[in-house]
Amino acid sequence: MTARFLTASLAAGIALMSMQAARAADLTVGANIGNVPWEFQDASGKVVGFEVDLVNEVAKRLGKSVEFINTPFNGLFSAVQSGRINMAISSITITPKRLESVSFAQPYYDSDQSLTVTAKSGITGLKDMNDKVVGVDTGSTGDMWAEKNKAEYKFSDIRRFEGLSPAMLDLVAGRIDGYISDIPALLYYVKDKPELKVVARIETGEKYSVMFNKGDPLAEQVNGVITEMKKDGYLAKLHQTWFGAPAEEKTSTVTVMDMPKL
Repeated sequence: MTARFLTASLAAGIALMSMQAARAADLTVGANIGNVPWEFQDASGKVVGFEVDLVNEVAKRLGKSVEFINTPFNGLFSAVQSGRINMAISSITITPKRLESVSFAQPYYDSDQSLTVTAKSGITGLKDMNDKVVGVDTGSTGDMWAEKNKAEYKFSDIRRFEGLSPAMLDLVAGRIDGYISDIPALLYYVKDKPELKVVARIETGEKYSVMFNKGDPLAEQVNGVITEMKKDGYLAKLHQTWFGAPAEEKTSTVTVMDMPKL
């Protein structure tokens, strides 16, 4: 028996034990681990994140055990439909197209765009971006929004980046005056960086929730628990913990909503 065969056998055995452990849990939850700050591994290897805390609390209130199964984002849909997992998280946007084949609990996060600037810039919102240079992620929702609204806000230029890190370097260096991108990522990024500020939410209508197989009664149960978590302030506290800022009024983090339907 070769070393390579031994290694492969060991890996297969670990995978099998992982699946057996998952089946032993009351609730199996698919998640694309590595999706900061929603679900990712901390320095010790523990799976943490906003949605991880949310699901753990849901399971606790339902009196059930839970197991997270690392699943590529595109594989989450077939996994819930086939019954391999009970539910899925990973900042999944509710859309009419998806509602044709899966169910969602009520949303718990409005994933709008945002404007981030340096604290010393004096910029307090989009109205101050007249004749200023704005940065965006190439091909993103923020890119499309900035292009569409360039004339209204009189941006002098739109500069495109491949991700948050290079954009932040240019923002701090003064090569751009503001950066437009997903608000959860930016709130998480700036919460321990007083030199940076998120100064505007740009509404795009995207909302995140937990996904289930179409018509699964579990969706109704989880929806009821999310209602409780909004009413007793748990989700508002979770937002403060992970994003370092209060949940805004009228957002789905604090407002009880109906389950999404076509």
